Amino acid sequence: MQTLKEGSSGPEIKTLQQKLKEKGFNPGSIDGDFGPATAAAVIAFQKSEGLLADGIAGPRTQRALGLIADDSLPNVIPGVTVTAVSKMFPVTPVDNIKANLPFVCNGLKEKDLVDKPMVLMALATIRAETESFEPISEGKSKFNTSPGGQPYDLYDNRKDLGNQGPGDGAKFCGRGYIQLTGRANYLKYGQALGKDLINNPALANDPTLAGQLLATFLKDKERQIKEALVEHDLRRSRKLVNGGSHGLDRFEDAFNRGEKLL
Repeated sequence: MQTLKEGSSGPEIKTLQQKLKEKGFNPGSIDGDFGPATAAAVIAFQKSEGLLADGIAGPRTQRALGLIADDSLPNVIPGVTVTAVSKMFPVTPVDNIKANLPFVCNGLKEKDLVDKPMVLMALATIRAETESFEPISEGKSKFNTSPGGQPYDLYDNRKDLGNQGPGDGAKFCGRGYIQLTGRANYLKYGQALGKDLINNPALANDPTLAGQLLATFLKDKERQIKEALVEHDLRRSRKLVNGGSHGLDRFEDAFNRGEKLL
């Protein structure tokens, strides 16, 4: 399946234009050239169908137009090699990437997050959260621990995290490749994966489960993330995961490196 976008030309573009016109979205001349008018018609059709409005006729748009039967997204996972990822993580020990990359890729494949935008999102998120490319527990910092206070006490009463008082901050601190944080997230994603993370929060650092947690969390926000990435708004896509801009410089660096590599 060929992705059709602005600048493309040929008989498949003429067929696309004809289908758009049949559906009531006039692309202008049926000339086989994917120009601005065709892109505008694609966007209008995508919005009508509730698809990601990126102006690119990928598998989901082509299937909605009746051009193809299989709307599977292009799979870039085969290109996610230790060598490629090490270039996205320039200060990370290669052995860490070699040991943990299979768990990350398996989690992404289980959730059908194999297309380039979501794979880059996952890897860049790891770079921002745990640059060591290991599922680890969050370290103490001024953002989670008060001066002279118990570790993670600034999380204890965070209602937005679902925490209920003393002890919850430490028990449900950030863990895994994505740094899952807060009682509410441990409950929600533990239930989604059939694991009791409330009573066994340390399981979030198990590599297999950490890969599944990363993928499941991103899957929940897939549409919003892709809408941000259509506009190349990396700050907004980072905020959808982190809630802020922590690690944004590392996130952007990894994403931009990966965009050239995959």
